[in-house]
Amino acid sequence: VAGAAPAWLPAAALEAEQVVLLVLDGHGWEQLQEREGITPTLHGMVGGPITTIAPSTTSTALTSIATGLTPGQHGVVGYRMLLGRDVLNVLRWGVGGRDARKTHVPEAVQPHEAFLGHRPAIVTRAEFRESGFTRAHLEGARFNGYRVTSTLVAEIGRVLRENEPFVYAYYEGVDKVSHEYGLGTVFDAEVRAVDRLVADVIEVLPPGAALVVTADHGQVEVGDNIVHLAPEVLAETDIQSGEGRFRWLHARPARSEALLEAAAQHHGDDAWVVTRDQAIDECWFGPKVSDAARGRLGDVALVARRAVSFHDPDDTGPYVLIGRHGSLTPAEMLVPLLVHPAP
Repeated sequence: VAGAAPAWLPAAALEAEQVVLLVLDGHGWEQLQEREGITPTLHGMVGGPITTIAPSTTSTALTSIATGLTPGQHGVVGYRMLLGRDVLNVLRWGVGGRDARKTHVPEAVQPHEAFLGHRPAIVTRAEFRESGFTRAHLEGARFNGYRVTSTLVAEIGRVLRENEPFVYAYYEGVDKVSHEYGLGTVFDAEVRAVDRLVADVIEVLPPGAALVVTADHGQVEVGDNIVHLAPEVLAETDIQSGEGRFRWLHARPARSEALLEAAAQHHGDDAWVVTRDQAIDECWFGPKVSDAARGRLGDVALVARRAVSFHDPDDTGPYVLIGRHGSLTPAEMLVPLLVHPAP
């Protein structure tokens, strides 16, 4: 790696001959601490909480993990972001439900090399191999796909036996369960299963290898606390992007000030209401923001500070989301950075 090691990275990760970085999508620090009794493996590891990026969402955070860049540098500034007049769903790499890999070429949208061009072995879902988002944030890495958790562990073990010095692995189950079921008993069952998964990965580590576990974001249970934008806000809004807890409003021509005033008046109790310039000046997306990244941000952001989600009729999926993320609350922003040291 380039430069000195960060102070928050436990020495055990630096001293290992091989390192597995396992990203557990949606496994926030606060949710982990609240479930100490069912996560003995994770709580037996060395480390603590670190802060993820803004917005606290998968597409942006995974791109930062892979590239080492801030959102303002790599330009993947949210789950749904404006490209020209299109709102691109980054994870599905689609516009209006249509495949956008030809109209918005992933490697052009996010041109920075993953992992400093080292082309490590990655272990992730087999069905992600040809996705636009994979191309955008993992282009050049050597893909190893899995379909069930047992093969996730087996693939990690196999590439380690092939003497790979660094392995990047990704598991999305916690996030999926949170979205559909919230943070109750089903979520607890998934967290318990993930702790066993981590234990299984530890079992396949060869001598001299360490496991590093982190996440992209935490979770907030929103339930049916869905806020529909006030008519006065919609009247000034041309397009919406982002997601429910970090909603970007793109103003109608010459109406950005009116949009800010209306949004603050009607939604200031539920959200931090900020302009694009304020967020950039306060370094929400890092100290540098490229012209490309700036152009993908809206004029006004509604960043939820309560357990609510801001509705957008174009931001839908196969089921209603109960658990959500994207905002700047500690429950969403704090994630674990834990190490099982090499024996």
